[in-house]
Amino acid sequence: MLEKTSLILTVPPASLRQVRRFHLPVAHMAYRIGGGPHLFRASIPVSIRGGLMVIDNAGFSGGGEPGPFCQEVLRECAARGFTGALCDFEGPAVQPLPAIVQTLGEAFQRRGWPLYVTEGYGDCSGRARVLISSAVSGGSLRQRLQEAVERYGASRTVLAAERVAEDFYLPSPTGQGIPLTREELHRRLEERSPQVYFSSELCAHYFTYMSDRSGAHFVLFDDAPSIRKKLQLARQMEIGEAVLAYPQVDDVLEEILAV
Repeated sequence: MLEKTSLILTVPPASLRQVRRFHLPVAHMAYRIGGGPHLFRASIPVSIRGGLMVIDNAGFSGGGEPGPFCQEVLRECAARGFTGALCDFEGPAVQPLPAIVQTLGEAFQRRGWPLYVTEGYGDCSGRARVLISSAVSGGSLRQRLQEAVERYGASRTVLAAERVAEDFYLPSPTGQGIPLTREELHRRLEERSPQVYFSSELCAHYFTYMSDRSGAHFVLFDDAPSIRKKLQLARQMEIGEAVLAYPQVDDVLEEILAV
């Protein structure tokens, strides 16, 4: 069994100084694929070198050829000393996104760099490591991870440990809840003083309450102990890496990392 699961923090430029004390690998949330396609960069200090590049596709509607974009990515990695990338692609897999993943997977493998992709792009490159979200509202997180390991292998499976807070109406036929901010979650806990339980299947806390206006509710949420449970589960399943989004856990990261 693995002694531990290695953590990678995805961090926006404004928070880079805050995370230095944790001495964890950093993936820089500073890049986006835009029209062309071209690589667009947020303001990031010139002095920043090393770590990974995070590329998101917010607002990208597709079109163009993958080759020139991939060359832009490789040039930026060389200029910044990045040794890997995380393609945080969401939504429909419009072209050339699948082709970009395939091309980068081959180029990165030649350089010995890892490429991480969201689950929807896991089959676009046999060389990419696939992010499996811990956010489940039904079934079993263990089963979800087991299916991923069987499909991609443990070495390509990466836990994307997400901090969830959602309020579900009961019954909830779609399995979709209303996201809660930290303040909204705290307010519900404070106002309702509910009995809070831990679901070993979901690796998350939950409670129920009744509203005069909207009936029965089910609230599912994470904190430092539940996120640690998710990381322990990954370790038990021989999953060697996990990704945490620093903006989600900035107030509890120290507790998550505590031995």
